[in-house]
Amino acid sequence: IAQADFERVHQSAEFTRLRTTFRRFAFPMTAVFVVWYFLYVLLSTYAPGFMSIPLIGSINIGMAMGLAQFVTTFGITWLYVRHASRNLDPLAAQLREDLEGGATHAAG
Repeated sequence: IAQADFERVHQSAEFTRLRTTFRRFAFPMTAVFVVWYFLYVLLSTYAPGFMSIPLIGSINIGMAMGLAQFVTTFGITWLYVRHASRNLDPLAAQLREDLEGGATHAAG
């Protein structure tokens, strides 16, 4: 595949749509997670009394929020996989087909 083919695809409206679709999901989700993570860290540092409030038995707010960090990570991963398979993968497959088809037609 020639460099010109890559440049053609990179400048196409379809590639712009793919990049925009990715960014509309990734950037807000990253921002939400970073805010959530730093909230946990800041509360752990500056509000130990709040974080040590018992919820159920010996599980306190700090432990629950810490475990929720893992749950959130898996949740975001699941959302991204779902988003990618529904929205990104079809666009990427179309671009790949155009790129490989264009190279095949140019060579043939």
